[in-house]
Amino acid sequence: MKSAAGKDEANFTTAPRMGAGSWIVLVVLLLLLAATAAVTYLGWTVGDDVALPSSTYVAMAFGIVFSLGVGIGLMALLFYSNRHGYDEPPVLTAPKDNSANVDCGSNTP
Repeated sequence: MKSAAGKDEANFTTAPRMGAGSWIVLVVLLLLLAATAAVTYLGWTVGDDVALPSSTYVAMAFGIVFSLGVGIGLMALLFYSNRHGYDEPPVLTAPKDNSANVDCGSNTP
């Protein structure tokens, strides 16, 4: 915008302040994050002396590879369908000749 003096002035808008509901959601999410960190730490340190068989690690590796494969495959399909126009909204096209509009036995003239 230009002011009366002809200088350029930036039009800065301030973001609205967070309301009470936003603060409650933020606090609840931070508490959930802290609880998750505490449970993770306790689960990691309490079970230190438990020996796991090697089949556990093999199953975990297969699960990780399978999950990554599904995620990468779905993202590839998403990009493929977007690039090839499958995500476009449907378009109704009118028939080129009027012979398709045949009277199906209605009694109206």
